[in-house]
Amino acid sequence: MTDYGHQLQLGTFVTPSADAVEHVLEAAVLTELVGLDLVTFQDHPYQARHLDVWTLLSVVGARTSSVRLAANVLNLPLRPPWLVARSVATLDLLTGGRVELGLGAGAFWDAIAAVGGERRTPGEAVDALEEAVEVIRAAWDTSRRSVRFAGDHYPVAGAHPGPAPAHDVEIWLGAYKPRMLRLTGARADGWLPSMGYADPPDLPAMHALVDEAAVEAGRSPADVRRLYNVFGTFGRGDGWLTGTPRDWAEKLAGLTIEQGISTFVLGTDDLDVIRRFGGEVAPEVRRLVEAERADPRPPVATEPDREVAAAESITVAPTSAFAVRTTPDDGRRLSATRVWDESARPTGPAPDPARTYTADDLARGRHLVDVHDHLRQELRTVRDLVDQVEAGLLDVGSARTAINEMTMRQNNWTLGAYCESYCRVVTTHHTIEDRSMFPRLRAGDPSLSPVIDRLELEHHAIHDVLEGVDRALVDLVARPDGLPALREAVNLLSDTLLSHLSYEERELVEPLARMGFA
Repeated sequence: MTDYGHQLQLGTFVTPSADAVEHVLEAAVLTELVGLDLVTFQDHPYQARHLDVWTLLSVVGARTSSVRLAANVLNLPLRPPWLVARSVATLDLLTGGRVELGLGAGAFWDAIAAVGGERRTPGEAVDALEEAVEVIRAAWDTSRRSVRFAGDHYPVAGAHPGPAPAHDVEIWLGAYKPRMLRLTGARADGWLPSMGYADPPDLPAMHALVDEAAVEAGRSPADVRRLYNVFGTFGRGDGWLTGTPRDWAEKLAGLTIEQGISTFVLGTDDLDVIRRFGGEVAPEVRRLVEAERADPRPPVATEPDREVAAAESITVAPTSAFAVRTTPDDGRRLSATRVWDESARPTGPAPDPARTYTADDLARGRHLVDVHDHLRQELRTVRDLVDQVEAGLLDVGSARTAINEMTMRQNNWTLGAYCESYCRVVTTHHTIEDRSMFPRLRAGDPSLSPVIDRLELEHHAIHDVLEGVDRALVDLVARPDGLPALREAVNLLSDTLLSHLSYEERELVEPLARMGFA
């Protein structure tokens, strides 16, 4: 087997538990915050303990801004493909091109039949899936005036295609048996198996079937992205994926280089595991793969110490001076209240002008800026929502009916729900820094300790400011004149958070590039 050269992606596979809604949403948002690429959910529409996956994906899409979204995998027997195509295209348009489509032929036929689905034989299920892929792609092809398809399972008689998705949505198939694997190679954009059903020793033979079918269909094997749902344990365990984050990274990177798997989706509902996967495992996987792709030849050890030589063989050569652009504080303030004395902020050591940095080093520095940019965008949305509520209140007069009042309350509820979500996002981001990033930097460069001490104090202060936003929201529900207090609370949040983010970038982006997150 070989590396197909696809862009490396890492994500999560979260259980859509109906009795833990807030936890599910927090795991999805955390997936984005820790720098992962993809959040996915299983789809079992007959499972009473699960949320509806498509509704869940829509809410997650609204609460995030960059992470990609997918069902893992969508239950085709209970979801007509024409409607699937419209749902996928709609959500892709609404999220700016962040949706991919995982499809499965179906399983648990008793449960499917119990809720009105068609019971199919294995052969019929594969036939139906093949038809569905054709129907979905035809539904997205708005260059056609109408679609006609004489399928046995999903006939289409002159339907008008559209809407088209915002980007070329990939169709990934969950496949294990030979016929499904051949269908994947011939027609799909990705193959999505899971550990437990296809363990690492089983993968090469399956890859071979996908590759053979791709060539027979006139395609390149590289046209099919290779994804893998993985499950693991940090520390001791009996499974294949166990040990330290470094152990995980070496095993996953090995699957990329040796078997071409480029997308790893971790099945977990544990927030700490998600943090470690995003903060410790993912950067190391990317570094190892990047190093191997840059120089795939085995190193020639000229030192007696072979272990040292092997470690040096994965070091990426320095590429440039430090060139990550941070976001300066423009000095503007919206509130007369001051939470802290900015002039008392300590500074860390100046960067070494002679030092050079690898592309991976620079990416680590940019990652903090990227996360902060997400928080800044969310803050702008909070302010926009306050403006919308204020505009609604100015329209309210004595002649307004109870319906108008309900609309006003709905505006308040929407603002409250968004602000509560945002407060959780900020708190989660600071928790990651306090527990993982800061200890690493403090140990790696003791001269940064005064800066880190100050940043930790500011985290606590920002928490108090967020509590003030919560109190203002509660008051707004009970008091029609509570909007000025809410606006002042959001102004104070803007001042403190934007100032803090700029200070943190100024002091930590270069040390992060030099020492890493965790």
